[in-house]
Amino acid sequence: LVRDEMRCVRGLVMWKVALIGVGGFIGAIARYGVGGLVHRWYSGAFPWGTMIVNLAGCLALGYLATLSEDYGAFRPETRLFLFIGVLGGFTTFSTFGLETFSLLREGNLHWALANAGGNVVLGVCGVWLGHMVARMLG
Repeated sequence: LVRDEMRCVRGLVMWKVALIGVGGFIGAIARYGVGGLVHRWYSGAFPWGTMIVNLAGCLALGYLATLSEDYGAFRPETRLFLFIGVLGGFTTFSTFGLETFSLLREGNLHWALANAGGNVVLGVCGVWLGHMVARMLG
């Protein structure tokens, strides 16, 4: 009986991983397509493709999360597929936006500012550090 339960749990976990993976594949391909399309329209120094992908992901996640939270619109498996898979593959910036918004909505201004500032400043610092390490090792 325990062995059958473990097999069932593993099957459920693998199903969730598959949902996220398929969603991530779709999101990554969509990011590539949208980014490329925007780049063809607006080529220049500013990364408009990334900006539009990030803003579209935030808009989509805000809309879908509200439908889910306020109206129970999605089952847990659908949330995994859409939120973590599709939108996570499209842009993780949407998750950052939702988490920061949630902190603001809950009245945690200091944590929202720390999250926003920390992700942006530390993220850029992380890119710089990775760049420097690659230069030193390469």
